[in-house]
Amino acid sequence: MKRLAVLMAALVAATSVQAQQLPSDIPAKFTPVEASFDFTRRTVEIAMRDGVKLHTVILAMKGAKDAPILLDRSPYGAEEESSKNASAHGEMQAGAVGATLLRAGYILVFQDVRGKHGSGGAYVNERPLIGPLNASSVDHSTDAYDTIDWLVKNVDGTNGRVGIFGTSYDGMMAAMALVHPHPALKAAMPANPVINTWMNDDDYHGGAFRLIGYDYYYSQDAAKGEAGDLWRDDYDDYNTFLHAGSASDFVNSHGLGQLGWVRRMHDHPAYDAFWHAQALDEILPKQPQTVPTLWVAGQWDQEDMYGAVAVYEAVSRNDPSHLNHLVIGPWKHGGWAGDGSTLGPVRFDSDTAAWFRRYVMLPFLDANLKTGGTAANLPPVLAFQTGANQWQRLDHWPLACATGCPAPAQRLYLQPAGALGFAPPVARTTETASDSYVSDPAKPIPYRPRPIRPTYAKGSTWGQWLADDQRAFADRTDVLTYQTPALTQPVAISGAAVANLVAATTGTDGDFVVKLIDVYPAEYPEKPEMGGYQLGIAMDIFRGRYAAKGFGHAEPLVANRPTTVRFALPNANHVFLPGHRIMVQVQSSWFPLYDRNPQSYVANIFDAKPGDYRKATVTLFHSAREASFVELPVVAATSTATPAPALAAAPAM
Repeated sequence: MKRLAVLMAALVAATSVQAQQLPSDIPAKFTPVEASFDFTRRTVEIAMRDGVKLHTVILAMKGAKDAPILLDRSPYGAEEESSKNASAHGEMQAGAVGATLLRAGYILVFQDVRGKHGSGGAYVNERPLIGPLNASSVDHSTDAYDTIDWLVKNVDGTNGRVGIFGTSYDGMMAAMALVHPHPALKAAMPANPVINTWMNDDDYHGGAFRLIGYDYYYSQDAAKGEAGDLWRDDYDDYNTFLHAGSASDFVNSHGLGQLGWVRRMHDHPAYDAFWHAQALDEILPKQPQTVPTLWVAGQWDQEDMYGAVAVYEAVSRNDPSHLNHLVIGPWKHGGWAGDGSTLGPVRFDSDTAAWFRRYVMLPFLDANLKTGGTAANLPPVLAFQTGANQWQRLDHWPLACATGCPAPAQRLYLQPAGALGFAPPVARTTETASDSYVSDPAKPIPYRPRPIRPTYAKGSTWGQWLADDQRAFADRTDVLTYQTPALTQPVAISGAAVANLVAATTGTDGDFVVKLIDVYPAEYPEKPEMGGYQLGIAMDIFRGRYAAKGFGHAEPLVANRPTTVRFALPNANHVFLPGHRIMVQVQSSWFPLYDRNPQSYVANIFDAKPGDYRKATVTLFHSAREASFVELPVVAATSTATPAPALAAAPAM
């Protein structure tokens, strides 16, 4: 037995040695055979002026010559953006938009911004430009400059001309590159760009804080790569945020206070110097306009609906060479890059995004980046007119406005008994000159039908919520609804409608949500399921504490005192057709898209305590002396704006 044990031990030992000697199936470095590839993919680390290296991927079709470069700087992963499909064909690698650009002869460059994914350095969310908030020698403008300088000197087959483009955060990167731009930067296309996150882009609207933004900041800021989805304890986000309490309570329950940007949002609830110092709609107009720029906006952009239009309006006031152009499409956030045929149940009679990419984007880029490129026949503004479903070439934006440019806005008055009309209210003795509702923070009005899924959850339809049917809210007792009779003539608007409410509340603070809605006929033969549909055309929120002195200074409302609350709604280019009705809804919460207003004044609503949240009775006046109305930027329905070429000419792309 002893001898047998010795033999067994020796056998085990021999087997162990043999196992250790087996070679690994994983090579030290796998080298793909790329003979069948029709493209080249080069990965480089480009040194910035402070020595930090940024991870960069360069895609080019084999044999590219005299090719312009298009740069996309992003926090979302250059490797992922440049490898959307495993394929020997470059057009498949780059995705639909990238395929269009590679096919058109462009070299594509994807770069991780500093501190994200493969790039070195520290990541600062929305890193400010060099100035009051950034005393260093680098920012996104200098990083773009240094990257472009390297590219034109080190990429074979290029013509030395560079464009920069991108959507959302990447669009902000394109906009920042316009500050002290590199001489080789000859075109920019910021699409749905983050321009001013306090002033109606991602983080605040009208002073109200976007609660659902915490999903994004966790995903982006909790890891150098992607942190994944922020966890929940309820299927319905309405319950998740309501049970959490205040915004700070939610932050504390998830540990989000570890994130620098989350702390900064808490510390700057008003539009103070911190926000002014990084507001690109204030910074870019002070720069000389030297780079042709195509600003791309979506009428139903659920994230950055403000930036593109605001910055275009600002820079075009001092643009003698007319280098800036604006496109407004009927799209969600980033919709220009996808299928633009529909948004939710709303149809546009064609693929508006494919048409844009072929007949607007490529001609603009080719004109400015191709060697010997011919001028693109682009107007200052190209806007899709929803309702009529046609593109329009416009000389300026807005086409109509309150100061008469060229047509003054028309007032659409709230009337007794839920009526709405262009005639001003008259003195009456038999009708009530006001309407009231009770706003209860314990039962806030959801911003879309429940259950509300987290922003990035599987099955979420976050991208289309602005086109949701508003009938779910029209009959609530804490919503006031006004509508016109069925229209006998079309009413066309082009610009930003302005809400002008005369309101009082029993509280000392409060929010005001105004929705401008197109109500479809009760029966709609073209698409029967759209009968009676209430389509939001322009909807937004305003925090009452800023009514008196503006967004830079909060102060309590005086309880029971009528106060004028005036604020602009998002831009729209739309026709309310005959047979449709125009509706206005007014309410005091929009949850959990925005945090609940406690309706009793506290210094910082982020930190509101349970006892601060109180019911309030809100009264809206519509008398001859205290009239509430919405200023509509009305233009002639048969506008002198020139229609763009027929959409039917656009091929599928």
